[in-house]
Amino acid sequence: MNRGRFSTVLLLLVAITASGVWVVHTKYLTRLHFSQLQDLRAQRDALDVQWNRLRLEEAALSTDVRVERKARDELGMYLPRVGDVMLIEEVDHDRP
Repeated sequence: MNRGRFSTVLLLLVAITASGVWVVHTKYLTRLHFSQLQDLRAQRDALDVQWNRLRLEEAALSTDVRVERKARDELGMYLPRVGDVMLIEEVDHDRP
């Protein structure tokens, strides 16, 4: 084999080896990123479940009956009696 042909074969062998290493590395990165994607999807799903649970809890805690009971029992609030209500009329200062 002459020297030029040997260099070409050696260069091709190096290129094929580098290409193979690059393919293996790319495949490794693909698997790594896919694993990270699956972890993020699982976290998203868990957060969705938690968000829905919190929305249900908020809806349960903010019902009118519960708010009224808390206002009455804990804050001492009550519906005003007829005598406690005062009607104030608006005065129009622009009318002569």
